[in-house]
Amino acid sequence: MRIALTTVEAALIPAFRQLFYTMRQFPPDRINLMKTTIFALCFLCATAAAFGQTASVQSNNAQPISMPDDVPLRAVQHDMAMESNLLGASAYSYAQGERPMSEFVTLKRETPLGDIARAYRKEHAMAPKAVVVFDK
Repeated sequence: MRIALTTVEAALIPAFRQLFYTMRQFPPDRINLMKTTIFALCFLCATAAAFGQTASVQSNNAQPISMPDDVPLRAVQHDMAMESNLLGASAYSYAQGERPMSEFVTLKRETPLGDIARAYRKEHAMAPKAVVVFDK
């Protein structure tokens, strides 16, 4: 049983025939030259990649860190420096203590992500589904 072609498929058939006809026109020596060139290029890239993986940049011997014994600056105990204002001459406020959690509560109630996902799942289950009809 033959299947009828659409207009697009019918228009593509001559283009495919022309393509295969053109491919048959190439002489075999050009095809072999192309295959050889592609093989040589792939072989060269594979060789370069293999050498790149095995090249030793650093030796694998562990080298301990050596620190100089005569460090001129050492931490010593001394009096603290005088207090200085980081804001310069501008006025700033200073407070100390803890704030109760009730001050941080917002009036906007956010819905948990799980509830949103359940609502979307219920909505998706109730959505109308596509009807599949097979014509013979």
